[in-house]
Amino acid sequence: MRTTTVGDVRILLPDLDPDDLDSVTDLADGLTEAFVEGASWRGAQLEDPSIRSSRIAGGDLSESTWEAGSLYGCEITRTDFSGATLTGITIERCAITGSRFTGSRFADVRLKDVLFDGCRFDYATFQRVTAAGSVAFTDCTLTNGTWSTCRLPRIALRSCDLNGLELDSCHLDGTDLRGSRLHGLKTPLDNLYGVTLAEDQLSDLTQLAVNALGLTVCND
Repeated sequence: MRTTTVGDVRILLPDLDPDDLDSVTDLADGLTEAFVEGASWRGAQLEDPSIRSSRIAGGDLSESTWEAGSLYGCEITRTDFSGATLTGITIERCAITGSRFTGSRFADVRLKDVLFDGCRFDYATFQRVTAAGSVAFTDCTLTNGTWSTCRLPRIALRSCDLNGLELDSCHLDGTDLRGSRLHGLKTPLDNLYGVTLAEDQLSDLTQLAVNALGLTVCND
């Protein structure tokens, strides 16, 4: 059983044996124990797809649409999901690294045991995204995105760029933000209730409070 730990978050990772994977190029209605490299499925329309125990590398899924379905036990690397729309999908026990989600839209997505490492989520929209288990974002770019009505308690957002990220009615109690760039984060303070910060982030938190409360700070 493969695991990784990010801060206090322990994530169960996929455990794929390359010898068990069949090389394929056709997404069809899903994948099981498949290895896909460099495939272009730009604009694919996927209804209730089942992708299990598979590895996708260097793929193009930009502008694709995902309705329901699941990703389970998968490794995804260097894959482009720019402009993709994912609705009602479950992502579980997956490691997604070096991939691009610029301008993507996540709605009613359920995450459990998911690691996003070195991914870009700039201008991405999360609506009603829920963490049902351990989730971590490490070294990710989340700039100028929008998260609304998300329930993501006790996840890790470590060493991420949050500049311009807007939070609205989100539950992040217990979330680990250490090492992340808070400068430019756009959020009411109650969205940050119960988060964990490092001491060197307190100046950014102070500036957030000044902005949120409309304070005037004078130099006597």
